[in-house]
Amino acid sequence: MDRTVLPIQPPPHDPITVMDARDAVKPDPFVVDAPEGAPNIVVVLIDDIGFGATSTFGGAINTPTFDKLADNGLRFNRFHTTALCSPTRASLLSGRNHHNVNVGSVMEVATGFYGNQGIRPDNAKYFAETLKQNGYSTAAFGKWHETATWEVSVSGPYTRWPTNSGFDKFYGFIGGETNQWDPVIFDGVTKVLKKDDPDYHFTTDMTNEAIEWVKFQQAMTPEKPFMVYYATGATHAPHHAPDEWIEKYKGRFDAGWLKLREETFARQKEMGVIPENAQLAPMPSDIKDWESLGPDEKRLFAIQMETFAGFAEHTDNEVGRLVDAIDEVGVLDNTLFIYIMGDNGSSAEGGLEGTYNELVHLNGIFDEETVESMLEHADDWGGPNSFPHMSAAWAVATDAPFKWTKQMAADFGGTRNGMVMHWPNGFEAKGEIRDQWHHVNDVASTVLEAAKLPEAKSINGVEQIPMDGVSMLYAVDNSDAEDRHKVQYFEMFGNRAIYSDGWLARVVHMVPWVGKPRAAFADEKWELYNIDEDFSLVNNLAEANPEKLQEMQDLFEKEAIENNVYPLDDRLYERFNAKIAGRPDLMGDRKTLTLAQGMEGILENTFLNVKNTSKTIVAEVSLEGRDKGIILCQGGKFGGWALYMDKGKPAYTYNYFGLERFTISAPSAIKADKAEIKLQFDYDGDGIGKGGTAKIFVDGELVAEGRVEKTIPAVFSADETADVGKDDATQVADLVFQDVEESEFTGYVDKVTISIPN
Repeated sequence: MDRTVLPIQPPPHDPITVMDARDAVKPDPFVVDAPEGAPNIVVVLIDDIGFGATSTFGGAINTPTFDKLADNGLRFNRFHTTALCSPTRASLLSGRNHHNVNVGSVMEVATGFYGNQGIRPDNAKYFAETLKQNGYSTAAFGKWHETATWEVSVSGPYTRWPTNSGFDKFYGFIGGETNQWDPVIFDGVTKVLKKDDPDYHFTTDMTNEAIEWVKFQQAMTPEKPFMVYYATGATHAPHHAPDEWIEKYKGRFDAGWLKLREETFARQKEMGVIPENAQLAPMPSDIKDWESLGPDEKRLFAIQMETFAGFAEHTDNEVGRLVDAIDEVGVLDNTLFIYIMGDNGSSAEGGLEGTYNELVHLNGIFDEETVESMLEHADDWGGPNSFPHMSAAWAVATDAPFKWTKQMAADFGGTRNGMVMHWPNGFEAKGEIRDQWHHVNDVASTVLEAAKLPEAKSINGVEQIPMDGVSMLYAVDNSDAEDRHKVQYFEMFGNRAIYSDGWLARVVHMVPWVGKPRAAFADEKWELYNIDEDFSLVNNLAEANPEKLQEMQDLFEKEAIENNVYPLDDRLYERFNAKIAGRPDLMGDRKTLTLAQGMEGILENTFLNVKNTSKTIVAEVSLEGRDKGIILCQGGKFGGWALYMDKGKPAYTYNYFGLERFTISAPSAIKADKAEIKLQFDYDGDGIGKGGTAKIFVDGELVAEGRVEKTIPAVFSADETADVGKDDATQVADLVFQDVEESEFTGYVDKVTISIPN
């Protein structure tokens, strides 16, 4: 059986010459089974958490499941990611470099240049497809973030959704983040409602689904191995955790981020997860000294870290439930369990102060919140009424012993993540550390070697490009094995580096909480480090060894060109606009969109872009009296707008990040059983995020007028939707509607057209 060409075809057969089936000999059925003894595969990928966060790698956050698997398996302390969400996932699942599969950054900021277009090619299929076509059952749970933004509408195509990317089953969210209390969930390609549970949390929900699937699959086909890709939305913002998990950390971080970092560093040396000669990299100069802070600042920042820690431990506990379920069905020993703590380092995208609503900073706005305003939400921090992110200082602390954070592809604080491998039937070593240098693109080759499967040369008739990664299994029973991953480039928003056989050269181009380049690409100075002697990248050898630096720069140039890294693109907020970025837009040049009752769940990147412009909404509605409910809305309670009815009166609310709400309402109810309701918003112009005047007309007559003093410039939400006839997740007009059921329109939207100027 040639397993390098997929799908595997049945062998040719001779014609049967016997007429009567009763007299003929039945041939053996053609079945593609997995190789004998092939293990189950579980890949766990946690979001936005750094090397120095967890107890397993010396951190302060308790992660007993991670600890247990490490104690009975292996810790890898030189395992690397790409510094950002989508690229790490594409690299992990494909076994290739992220630009090589056209995912140079997150999907929402894809551009028009190959390497960054966000369209995953057919010639680099995910290893789940190889497993599936070789007799595995495959399932993905949690965060996807691997589908181009213009391919997430009812119009498809669904070719790059999980269930067409090698997975038989998908249950999770399609974008980059979700509200853990009120997620937008898909089962396959079908949007489903959140389960009715007062204690609902998405990480628990996805774990329940994963456990049910594994148990069902093993009940039906115990001889068939399974593969589970379990990728939590945690611990990406919003940092949402049940109160009891946050309470476990009350007071634990009152000594501040410098103390946390120093204590982590000491434990890391004691545990041996960093070498004895490692140095603690200096903190970025922007990070304030804890002792210089006032009591309010200390209180706020402690709450932020307590919430993040509770969120992380809660997540690890859910992973533990999955481990226990696999053990209950008796197959844990023959399950290769790869637990990756972070798709990048901890996130500094909350800025230097942190934020009650991380969408504020995602829009490039850093002056709307103060310590005092955030403390007003202290009791809600981490709960359903918050959308929070911690201070960048905590990100640096939990990325110890390194200097930088998520997005920083030039530093191990952005790219080095703790990884544990557990497989009792596969290797004998337990509780040991492996320091071979590896990258997330090595996971696919590792899985295929464990499953005794070759790398596919052709899948579904398309010749496959070779994988860039190497299997890590050579190191599991040989701690002294020579590294096999010799060269690796890194690049993200102009931050870039090249690793080669013990050396790293880099450019720190842009810091997340600053959001603009330190210098033009052509004017930057490269740095050089000998990482065999300098674990934390502290001693820059560029001046002392210019020949080696030039060699490394030349190698980066070669790798960049071969992997479609060029052109470098350091634009951030501009790239949220499809026209500026140069990527396809489902709406194209359209200026109007007409919808009707029941058309809902339209994700932001497949809706008309109404930001930074005037807009008009004209709705033809049938009424039943003192009607209430949504006519048309977009976004949710942490940012968006809604045209609705309240006690028979048409009204419009613009929700500015949950910080301010601007509402214009008609003074009296509509008495007719049909009406044309028009919302006209005249944007002030002259820039982004400006305000405007909103007017409401009923059957052509002006009935209300008022100001919206400011608007959201770049993004309303990561996964909240536009909906007709109800607000399908959290409520934009949250002071009027408490939940989805209450927002359902009691009348009927016959037609609603939204327009922007030509």
